Amino acid sequence: MTAVEWTELDQRAADTARLLAADAVEKAKGGHPGTAMSLAPVAHLLYQHVMRVDPRDPKWAGRDRFILSNGHTSLTQYCQLYLGGFGLELDDLKHIRQWGYPTAGHPEYGHVDHVEMTTGPLGQGLSSAVGFAYAQRYERNLFDPETPEGESPFDHFIYVLAGDGCMQEGVTSEASSLAGHQQLGRLVVIYDSNQISIEDDTDIAFSEDVAKRYESYGWDVQTVDWTLGGTGVEEDVPALAEAIERAKGDLSKPSLIVLKNVIAFPAPTAQNTGASHGAPLGRDEIRATKELLGFDPDADFAVDDEVLTYTRGLADRVQPVRAQWQQDFDAWAAREPERKALWDRLEAGQLPADIEDALPDFSDLAKISTRKASGKVINALAEVLPELWGGSADLAGSNNTTIEKAKSFVPAEYSTSSWSGDKTGRVLHFGIREHAMGAILNGIVLHGRTRAFGGTFLIFSDYMRPPVRLAALMNVAPIFVWTHDSIALGGDGPTHQPVETLTSLRAIPNLAIVRPADGAETAQAWLETLRRHDGPVGLVLSRQDLPVLARGVGDADGDTLATAKLTARGGYVLAEAFNGQPELIIIAAGSEVQLALAARDELEADGVPTRVVSMPSQEWFAEQSDEYRESVLPAAVTARVSVEAGLALTWMPYLGSRGRSVSVETFGASADGDELLERYGITTAAVVAAARESLAAN
Repeated sequence: MTAVEWTELDQRAADTARLLAADAVEKAKGGHPGTAMSLAPVAHLLYQHVMRVDPRDPKWAGRDRFILSNGHTSLTQYCQLYLGGFGLELDDLKHIRQWGYPTAGHPEYGHVDHVEMTTGPLGQGLSSAVGFAYAQRYERNLFDPETPEGESPFDHFIYVLAGDGCMQEGVTSEASSLAGHQQLGRLVVIYDSNQISIEDDTDIAFSEDVAKRYESYGWDVQTVDWTLGGTGVEEDVPALAEAIERAKGDLSKPSLIVLKNVIAFPAPTAQNTGASHGAPLGRDEIRATKELLGFDPDADFAVDDEVLTYTRGLADRVQPVRAQWQQDFDAWAAREPERKALWDRLEAGQLPADIEDALPDFSDLAKISTRKASGKVINALAEVLPELWGGSADLAGSNNTTIEKAKSFVPAEYSTSSWSGDKTGRVLHFGIREHAMGAILNGIVLHGRTRAFGGTFLIFSDYMRPPVRLAALMNVAPIFVWTHDSIALGGDGPTHQPVETLTSLRAIPNLAIVRPADGAETAQAWLETLRRHDGPVGLVLSRQDLPVLARGVGDADGDTLATAKLTARGGYVLAEAFNGQPELIIIAAGSEVQLALAARDELEADGVPTRVVSMPSQEWFAEQSDEYRESVLPAAVTARVSVEAGLALTWMPYLGSRGRSVSVETFGASADGDELLERYGITTAAVVAAARESLAAN
């Protein structure tokens, strides 16, 4: 165990960081100074003494990951990124929360180097950190399974700072339960237990014993008390350093270090108050704090040259560690050329050149649900993509998310009669924890390189909306598999039947919703999803069987359906009007495409030239050129009908004043799926009737 020598210069650097935080919030006239002040010694300890990080390289594969779960205290991290020479400068601190500066109110992935994820919604950071730990273990076993623990270039730790708010959020309980179950020994969480939130003392709403809760989850739990049992404050940094080293020494379970702390220490009157949590301290309080710490009370944003020289020396101090890691990595690459080739492919964000050949062919089937088609695609792709892994929130059989030849990603002692567990497995079991599933998937893809998916029923995407939104905000690419996509799921009734869900998900910027019409579109949707690395994708799949469309096969009239490869365009002309000059366009998605085709047959028989557009993804279609979109939906054809078993809202932009929608605008009911579709008007007859209304409209 390596002891940390906490010098006078270390203390001066920590005090500098806490005063920078106070000054920054004061200048911005808003922010969260208190926690950044009291966590300054913790952050300095982590960045300068504990974590393996290189200020010059934010993407170094050998780095430890740091996640600030209580993202409101962004200055805790920003001050270290400035002092340590990670890319921020003093002017960035002076303009926190201001337009044009990277120092947003909460840390944002992609805006500041060395920020591993966007945090702010409390609990998301710690929960996604569990995903980081999942990924570390999976990647370690994917690339270097034989090297003893602690000797591989793929061994590193995930460090988290979390606060009382994080511990109160339900998603943290979900994810932490899984972390203990998974024995994620490279996850170290420091819980800043200052017992203050916006409404002041947390006793008003939070009295549980967090340490015992985490012990029950299977975590190693230590307590470091800087409050002297509630009688004062002594920032015993070496004691915290010792606890961290002890945590790193036990790789059999994740670690929680409960740090009993005092918010806004050492501000004379603001410490231990709710006021210091989310508001500037005021000039007089900051002056008094500076005097107490031996700083010039009239100097704002003061940084001694000696302090900055020391903290920015980190880049040089880490170089021997970096050089040793590179030596280990190069030795691994020499002895594992096939795994190194996989590494290089994933680093480049590429798929195998012949990946399309792996897709299953559904043309010999009459019908198949798109959820079952998706399951077949997953298993076919898993044969050639070792980076693909995933599972569901206790719905494997319903979501069809199981890689059938793979073991489950879980310690072997938790194997069951149905599942064989192994820490190197590929099948994920989240239990009934949709919220944690979303956060963990985010952590996996943020960690890097592998592609992870997670499934549940579409209606329960509501339970995971915060991480879905964060994935879209961060522009990262987890894959969400959402099945049972409409009232057609039947007897489970309106609690399980999504009506408004597609519309609400389509409202999230940068989230692509893909609702394929048949097996072939499902296969192409998966392929296009895997080709993309920017933004999450939600694959929305049917419970009921759907016809496998006979594409490229002409009938007696020479009529053919377009190739499913056009799925990647988001929308395409599936079936053209017989004379090639449509007077009406029917636009449909998913299970309703079959209704559009059947309606087209009736309308054409009555002499109405009708085009059918399959639009599995409005978002992908919106990315296409103006010319392409005009070729699919020519402005001159104003008679239009949309068909989808959900709200019509997102189809309105495609319809114009003459357009009509066949939709479901109220909650469902408990009955057979086919009966529900009939009773709710999701029928060929309804599409034909809407078409005639549109044609008749002025």
